[in-house]
Amino acid sequence: MPNIKSAIKRVKVSEAKNLRNRMVKSKVKTAIKKFETEIATAPATAAAQYSLTTSAIDKAAAKGILHKNTASRKKARLAKQMAKAQ
Repeated sequence: MPNIKSAIKRVKVSEAKNLRNRMVKSKVKTAIKKFETEIATAPATAAAQYSLTTSAIDKAAAKGILHKNTASRKKARLAKQMAKAQ
């Protein structure tokens, strides 16, 4: 544990940001898994889940949690699955 006041604050801030980033990444992963199960079970109704999933990915990219190219790649793979199912 640091002794300097500013270093103590940096540790606190870093932990808070780390927690927030992990939560957002978890939401993205959960949304992707929900989309994939929706595609497997009911491809006709997967469009709504696709919209929610791409929205979650875009929000994560906007916050800087996911790199924009990573977000684009994930969305492209989801779109490919969507097109294949229909």
